[in-house]
Amino acid sequence: MRIFLYLISIVIANVITAALQPFQFGVFIVPMGTFFVGATFIFRDLVQNRYGRRKTYMVIVTALALSAIVSFLLGDTLMIVAASALSFALAETADTEVYSRVKLPMAWRVFYSGTAGGLLDSAVFVIIGLSPLGAGFLPWEAVPFAILGQVIVKTTLQMAGALILSRTRFIRREDPYFATTAN
Repeated sequence: MRIFLYLISIVIANVITAALQPFQFGVFIVPMGTFFVGATFIFRDLVQNRYGRRKTYMVIVTALALSAIVSFLLGDTLMIVAASALSFALAETADTEVYSRVKLPMAWRVFYSGTAGGLLDSAVFVIIGLSPLGAGFLPWEAVPFAILGQVIVKTTLQMAGALILSRTRFIRREDPYFATTAN
């Protein structure tokens, strides 16, 4: 079920991004799919928690291919598909490695790893895919606000996800670090 949730959240993020106009709050620009991208990092952590790092990387490769195919089928340009694939690979790798190395309760690992992945995903995708370097959808002046808007949303979602996970008894039982820090 965890793998399914991870994969379907990636598809939903692609579809929502293609179907809806970006959300703007003040100077910040956030593709609507960003609200689901934050969830993908949490689901990826749940996959890793259950199946380990090696199998997680196999699932990430599957997710990367699925994301690229869906993005292409939705009409994204080759530049957008390539930027999305690169940002996805870097972000998911960062998330996986931070999650593996931080020796804290799961909720904190989810927060830190997702924040690292979200920052990389946002910066790489906006700079390579949307800026004048890529498809040119955003002028250089808008690039920092697009990155920061996505980082704010993804970090907020990571915080909410970590809080929910910290309160979930089922997840706490799986967490080898929970018992050592709960007292």
